[in-house]
Amino acid sequence: MPADGVTAGASVASPTAASTPPAVPPSGRPTLSSHVRMRFDRTRERHVLLGPESVIVLNPTGADILGLCDGNRTVSDVAAVLQGRYDRVVDDEVTAFLARLVSKRCVEIHDGP
Repeated sequence: MPADGVTAGASVASPTAASTPPAVPPSGRPTLSSHVRMRFDRTRERHVLLGPESVIVLNPTGADILGLCDGNRTVSDVAAVLQGRYDRVVDDEVTAFLARLVSKRCVEIHDGP
């Protein structure tokens, strides 16, 4: 299973190889975009992100990350909670995962409290 939190074969357009994901500051407060919903798909037995005309299939780690993105926790807070759950969580991997979803307009990063 890929370490990026998204299962291979997800049916969404990905950014071109030349594009750079946006910067996600550790103090940013991630939340799902208003047009995106995370649901458990019983057929796939996985969490998915549902957007207009798109479905992103998440692996369990990706679903855990997004489950913590409530607009109250910072990116650093999310990584700290995951470090308590898993043996190996690297802040940069959480940041990179969120940056990819920001570039797909599935996640928004807000500043401040």
